[in-house]
Amino acid sequence: MATRARGHSENVPGSFFVDDTCIDCDTCRQVAPLVFADAGDHSFVQLQPESDADVRLAARAVLCCPTNSIGSDRPAEVRAAASDFPVRIDVEVYACGFNAESSFGAHSYFVRRPEGNWLIDSPRWMPALATRFAELGGIANIFLTHRDDVADARRYADRFSATVIIHALDASAFPVAGRVLDGVDPQELAAGIVAIPTPGHTAGHCVLLVDDTYLFSGDHLWWSRPQGRLSASRSVCWHSWSEQCRSMRRLAERRFSWVLPGHGERMHLDDPQGEILALCARMTEGAASDKDAPSEH
Repeated sequence: MATRARGHSENVPGSFFVDDTCIDCDTCRQVAPLVFADAGDHSFVQLQPESDADVRLAARAVLCCPTNSIGSDRPAEVRAAASDFPVRIDVEVYACGFNAESSFGAHSYFVRRPEGNWLIDSPRWMPALATRFAELGGIANIFLTHRDDVADARRYADRFSATVIIHALDASAFPVAGRVLDGVDPQELAAGIVAIPTPGHTAGHCVLLVDDTYLFSGDHLWWSRPQGRLSASRSVCWHSWSEQCRSMRRLAERRFSWVLPGHGERMHLDDPQGEILALCARMTEGAASDKDAPSEH
């Protein structure tokens, strides 16, 4: 629980504050960008929310914070915001919230499908969130993009008897997976759902493409808010930058319009292929710099 006595000096006085346990994961700045800002190595409250809508977003940020580093003297509003999750992004695609410290605050997603719902990566275990998933039809499959963002997938899998899917080269992070992918060729997992191996960030990293529209990109690429463009960074590539460059070029052959990453900003793109090709050029030229990296790890 956040402690006001440990709050950062940059916080504007008022109901919400960030204390010195913040790990600078960027989650709150994405959820409530008018309220929270970046101090370089941590977040702080730059503006106290006044409207009901802004208070609600700040309350969501409290709940999403993976380290409970955001405090508030408005507990009723925070409790009420818990019922918002998962938050709809588009049609039947949702952001789960309740980001996990074990995945350094990575985002996870929920997709409703007639043949069975999907969880992409995992939030931290929250019984209320599991109840909400059950109300939306449960979880049939859990797709783990890579080894870093497993979080509490095991508990959600057990709760819903879901099949967990991960690539063999990252499977040591979830050794009881029900389906293990291999190789570098795309694999259709269900109608309209394709797993695309994208080694680079980790050896077994994969992205998930749904209906040629939604690209759940894990830590392969993200939208950079400061740069205003798609980005990737060598500084957060744990396996092979050259492989990540090759993986990125293969994505240019795919149709999609949404990028939904684990870290970094999600974005709807008007020209995704053009954005990908421009990113590939920057990566090859060494211009995808460390400053493009999301706050992670």
